[in-house]
Amino acid sequence: MAKPKSQFVCQSCGSVHAKWQGRCDGCGEWNTLAEEEIAQAAPGGLSAKRGKRGRGLEFVDLAGQADREPRRVSGIAEFDRVCGGGLVEASAVLVGGDPGIGKSTLALQAAAALSMREGTSCAYISGEEAIDQVRLRARRLGLANSQVQLAAATNVRDIAAALDSADAPDVVVVDSIQTMYVDNLESAPGTVGQVRAASQELIRLAKARGFTLLLVGHVTKEGLIAGPKVLEHMVDTVLYFEGERGHQFRILRAVKNRYGATDEIGVFEMTDGGLVEVANPSALFLAERNGQVSGASVFAGMEGTRPVLVEIQALVSASPLATPRRAVVGWDGNRLSMVLAVLEARCGLLLAGKDIYLNVAGGLRVGEPAADLAVAAALVSAAYDRPVPEDTVIFGEIGLSGEIRAVGQSEQRLKEAAKLGFERAWTPPRRGGKAKAPPGPDGLGLEELSHLEELVARFADGGRA
Repeated sequence: MAKPKSQFVCQSCGSVHAKWQGRCDGCGEWNTLAEEEIAQAAPGGLSAKRGKRGRGLEFVDLAGQADREPRRVSGIAEFDRVCGGGLVEASAVLVGGDPGIGKSTLALQAAAALSMREGTSCAYISGEEAIDQVRLRARRLGLANSQVQLAAATNVRDIAAALDSADAPDVVVVDSIQTMYVDNLESAPGTVGQVRAASQELIRLAKARGFTLLLVGHVTKEGLIAGPKVLEHMVDTVLYFEGERGHQFRILRAVKNRYGATDEIGVFEMTDGGLVEVANPSALFLAERNGQVSGASVFAGMEGTRPVLVEIQALVSASPLATPRRAVVGWDGNRLSMVLAVLEARCGLLLAGKDIYLNVAGGLRVGEPAADLAVAAALVSAAYDRPVPEDTVIFGEIGLSGEIRAVGQSEQRLKEAAKLGFERAWTPPRRGGKAKAPPGPDGLGLEELSHLEELVARFADGGRA
């Protein structure tokens, strides 16, 4: 009998090495290589191994009709929004997040809400907790009477035997994928090979039986889902649950969705009774805002298809250090450096010897360039110690020459600002270059800024608005 061959796989990035070594050549991490056995194919390929040819494929027209309802709506509006309107049948959804952020709570609440829909059966399979522990959490969340079927298992073979039937549940939650293992692999649960094999088997079963698979996944210290990167390619939807454990707000963000918009967000509030959806996140993020404080501006941003208004706070102070501090929370530090450089080079605002602190209030992370103008307004307001007008909302992209460029979806941003009671907006010039800006939605006054110098002049000239 031939000796089984083995390879060494990095548990951080999935790179394959012929022999063990202390440092992975792919990602540079130390002591992450684990030995895995290579599956040996029979001589002659698949045909020789099975003794017969494949069954072949049956091709159908692209313009066909779906036999079943394409989505299952849970009734949790924020969760359904991020998923694109509900869970698609025979799809796989991966939910990742930091420890203690509320992934299991979200999965259990979603399963309970779906089970209350007529004709929808749900199963919750826990690999981390015993059945009694899941029941305790369900009782605390007020879900003890929901029709969710519980099981505690980690062997994928046992799970597949229970689900591979005509009466399989409509929705299956697996918490978590890092605890599952395939018994024909020698590596431990949570390794790259086990996560890949277990996910592949569960996703194949979901596609064959038509149930929706909801996988809960852990993340690494860098914030990425633990396991091979191919795991995110295998599933249909990847959701990240963001937020700080000491903060009550939680943000569910879609970073991949084959059936909906990416970068869509759902906002939840963590309470003693579980996660409570926030229907109007803009009002929540601005609830504790004090408009008469310098260094604060309101940015009208877009998260997927939803307009969200958040407060951007800046603090400029004298630095006792030779190298001033640049601390950023919720925004890109490199982009802050660019805005500071433009303010100094194009507007003559001296900030090189100052400590700069920038924060996006509410725990939201802003990634779009449209926040440049709001960040610049907060910085200039802090530098001159003069507040931004309280009833003003700001958005626009800044170029390296100091020009302010137009951004997309301006109408949605302005409508959200008008709905929350804002009376004017500082915006980029409209395309076409008309002399006077028309009023915005509901009489919202638009004040167009073409260059960053115009913004600085509003604070340098005695805070003129």
